[in-house]
Amino acid sequence: MKKYYITTPIYYVNATPHIGHAYTTLASDSVKRFRRMLGEDAVLTTGTDEHGQKVEQSAQKAGWTPQEFTDSVSAAFRREWDELGVDYDHFRRTTDPLHAQAVHEIFLRCKEAGYIYKASYSGKYSVTDEMFITDEEAAALDPDKVIEVTEENYFFKLSAFGDKLLELYRSQPDFVQPEARRNEVIAFVEQGLKDLSISRSSLKWGIPLPDDPAHVFYVWFDALTTYMSAIGYGETGERRQLWEKLWPADVHMIGKEIVRFHAVYWPAFLMAAGLPLPKKIYAHGWLVFQGDKMSKSKGNIVRARPIAKVVGVEGLRYYLLREIVFGQDGNFSWEALVERYNSDLANGLGNLFSRTLTMLNKYRDGVAPEPPAGDDSGLPEKGSATIAAVTAHFEKFEFSRGLEALWSLLSAVDKYIVTQQPWKLANAQDADSQARLSATLYNAAEALRLAAVLAYPILPDSTPKIWKALGQSDDLATYPLRELAWGGLAAGGRTLEPEPLYPRLDVEKSVKEMQALEEEALKEQAATMGKPAEESKPALVVDTPEIQIDDFFKVDMRVGLVLEARQHPNADKLLHLTIDIGEAQPRSICAGVAGVYDPAKLVGRKVAIVANLKPRKMRGIESQGMIIAASGDDHHPYLVSFLEDAPIGARLG
Repeated sequence: MKKYYITTPIYYVNATPHIGHAYTTLASDSVKRFRRMLGEDAVLTTGTDEHGQKVEQSAQKAGWTPQEFTDSVSAAFRREWDELGVDYDHFRRTTDPLHAQAVHEIFLRCKEAGYIYKASYSGKYSVTDEMFITDEEAAALDPDKVIEVTEENYFFKLSAFGDKLLELYRSQPDFVQPEARRNEVIAFVEQGLKDLSISRSSLKWGIPLPDDPAHVFYVWFDALTTYMSAIGYGETGERRQLWEKLWPADVHMIGKEIVRFHAVYWPAFLMAAGLPLPKKIYAHGWLVFQGDKMSKSKGNIVRARPIAKVVGVEGLRYYLLREIVFGQDGNFSWEALVERYNSDLANGLGNLFSRTLTMLNKYRDGVAPEPPAGDDSGLPEKGSATIAAVTAHFEKFEFSRGLEALWSLLSAVDKYIVTQQPWKLANAQDADSQARLSATLYNAAEALRLAAVLAYPILPDSTPKIWKALGQSDDLATYPLRELAWGGLAAGGRTLEPEPLYPRLDVEKSVKEMQALEEEALKEQAATMGKPAEESKPALVVDTPEIQIDDFFKVDMRVGLVLEARQHPNADKLLHLTIDIGEAQPRSICAGVAGVYDPAKLVGRKVAIVANLKPRKMRGIESQGMIIAASGDDHHPYLVSFLEDAPIGARLG
């Protein structure tokens, strides 16, 4: 099976996720689902970029250590993607020790090839972009975000790759897309490239260099390597084989503000290391809200989860990919979101589904009729053209045009039903009227069948319901899209009663609900991004019932060593741990800390467990105890640990 490897940006954790992050991620998720329907082994990687000066400063401001801060914000990203139903395969944090191995490997390859050197440097440094900049670039920035830096750094010989990069862009015109971004990158490289600082000696929050630990890697050399470390680069055995299978990436999906780092620095790093280059960098446009690009500094951020609670995840997915031309900047509006939801989903696809299935059950007892002979409706031809158009547009990331073509078919079916007037044909008893009724119902149902397949990458929750109601039993997620053709609805198949898919929304009421939920999300972000000042905390009141000392001793708590940790196969929020408490066999324990604690970092850690808790099955795996963790108002679990080297099996109390 042909592979298809797609990545989102490795999101920087100086802020919790907003709708701009969701836009890129949901688009990437749709691409993965589409490629899988083309019969490819589609794999999606995402993750969080957690090192650098901005993170260190944000953590200090929040009153946390950098590790505490990044643990919290990275977990927020993972929760976001889980709640939005993103089907990602790999989530890699740059604080993962396995990622550091990958960064070391690519650095040493570049150094051995002669492209790394050490030198002193004085110049202007952009705190926002975490890079040294020219005087001209500094003049265009906020003076508070530019500092003078004099230090000894390691440099990458970027200047040696100007001609090689220009040849890459010329020989592979699709390497950077869309065309406007390609032209921007070419113009930048043609101005001449300067060598790039890839380390900082004045910063401690980062990955130390393998042969000079007084230096840590500059954020882009670190972060870009995540695309490979997530799939096993820097490791051995099966994980290394996974990298060899999936690399190079078929597409890095990014926002246009980071195109230079991906289309100039990243291919140069890989060229220097003698490694294959990604096949495509696709830089989409910005979401514009209140007249400007969304950004934390401008205070015009909109978050995805409040929207999803009102219009549903699919309402959000559809709006972002239908309303906004992918690759261009697009305006975001709460009102336009609800109006698009009502017009296309509630009144369009949802209404066609409801009326068609209702008529099939009412007029044909829920049995699909025979396809019409000598059909002159024009729908078979339009259906075939729609399949070709949607597939071609989606292959080029033209989501809006693809969905427009599909909804054109649905509109044609609506008009066809009005023209045929099946409610009148049903009352006529002559054979011609009954044949026309059967033809009308078949064509409407067949158009819905095509729509379920073609819209699945964008609407992966509701389209399987349409599919099942039409009597289809195949797995829609892996339906062979290349084989889709008009006429595939088998006569005689049983259909179901329709269920409501997209209830119509009141625009004004829905906008107010989203705005209110957005205010709540701001408070939640404050809890995620920083600890409240100690003096502002209310005094803790212990109001649980008092117990006797004998009651306490009934709970047998022991020190355990985590031997293994892995994601629970059937539960996103659970980790499956193997813990040694000194018994003949280690314990199997399930803990609800997934997304908060990296499994790899738990191995070797000593924890406290309740050892005499009755075992119980948790999503198919027996849990033989309970790991002890604290939980604050933010519902964030904090595992109990030990400052000293407590012996395994020691009893607490």
